[in-house]
Amino acid sequence: MESGGAPLDLTFWLTVAAIIGLLVVSGFFSGSETALTASSRGKLRAQADKGTRGAASALKVTEDTERLIGAVLLGNNMVNILAASLATALFTQVFGESGVALATLVMTLLVLIFAEVLPKTFAITNPERAAGMVAPVIRVVVVVFSPVVSVVRFIVRAMLSVVGVQTDPNSQILSFHEEIAGALALGHSEGSVQKEDRDRLLGALDLSERTVEEIMLHRSQIEMINADDPVEDIIAQALNSSHTRLPAYRGEQENIIGVLHSRDLMREVHRLVTEAQGDYSAISALSLASVAREAYFVPDTTPLDEQMRQFLHRRSHFAMVVDEYGALRGLITLEDILEEIVGEIEDEHDKGDTAALERNEVGDVLVDGGMTIRDLNRAMEWSLPDEEANTIAGLVIHEAQTIPSEGQVFKFHGFRFEVVEREDNRLTRLKLREMVKTH
Repeated sequence: MESGGAPLDLTFWLTVAAIIGLLVVSGFFSGSETALTASSRGKLRAQADKGTRGAASALKVTEDTERLIGAVLLGNNMVNILAASLATALFTQVFGESGVALATLVMTLLVLIFAEVLPKTFAITNPERAAGMVAPVIRVVVVVFSPVVSVVRFIVRAMLSVVGVQTDPNSQILSFHEEIAGALALGHSEGSVQKEDRDRLLGALDLSERTVEEIMLHRSQIEMINADDPVEDIIAQALNSSHTRLPAYRGEQENIIGVLHSRDLMREVHRLVTEAQGDYSAISALSLASVAREAYFVPDTTPLDEQMRQFLHRRSHFAMVVDEYGALRGLITLEDILEEIVGEIEDEHDKGDTAALERNEVGDVLVDGGMTIRDLNRAMEWSLPDEEANTIAGLVIHEAQTIPSEGQVFKFHGFRFEVVEREDNRLTRLKLREMVKTH
């Protein structure tokens, strides 16, 4: 009898050791899944570029997320089921029939604490570092389990296709643009990203989704030079203007003959007066056509990021905007595009006009009708729609389906709009108030 006890004791302790080992492996799988799925591929790429082998391996193994998760879950379930089976057999041998319930309780606690919560918590504290540590081993696991995972994937996709769900493992749930925008919005809401920083970064990201038409200066607001005016008047207008570049036209404003730069104009004036030995009347020989530079025309549908590249490529900062029929719509400058990123840029030559946005004493917001909806949303943290109109005045006209008169009030999109000023057919000043939601 005594000789038979030793094998039983040895079997008992070997089973206990096997259960502990399986729990460790289960914890490894659980932590690896969390580390590899929670790690930022951007951070891993940065570490890989610095020569970190673990980060490069993690990037490789996370290229096919479906295959990775399938292999990890397969391994994790195998060891968990095996550990539970060994524990049930062990507790049944020691405690009899009541051992099944006891084994279930004990294994649930052990798996929960040591194979799930603890490794996942460790992995989530520094997912990129943990991903680099486990990636080499997980790559081997993925290769070993690849045949089984492929069969499982086929079965899963077949079942999903029955209910009309199509899966594409190569597609990303969120684009990088949306991922970055979401991270910035979350960081701002948590206080770790300043509003100005968020607006600048989002402005740069949104350039590809916005067109020249949305930010151009409308033709009605363009200061132009009439090439048929006397030379003295042209010089005076160029010197008194707050702009260094002015479009020049002849006959009608649609007929743009070039863009006059004040520096080119003054250089030509200086040459003529100098050659005439100081006789200022020599400026009468000035030819505006020879001084003005060739106008650069761009379609109003050009994306802003493409237009900025064109400006840089051409070493030009100024372009006239035309529609599909070639009709003049407005003008755009490189500064206009940069302002979409960094905000309004003003210098000592800018006119001190009425502020585009200001609050009154009762909390209403007075807005210039030409202010873009995007700029207002950024300034006030609002979310007025800009799909149907670019400006606040355009939004009111679109919703009202008419050109309102001064004093008219409208309510839509959760706001109260009042027309304060109107010039001809343009709404130049509006008063907005966000309506309080009642339940």
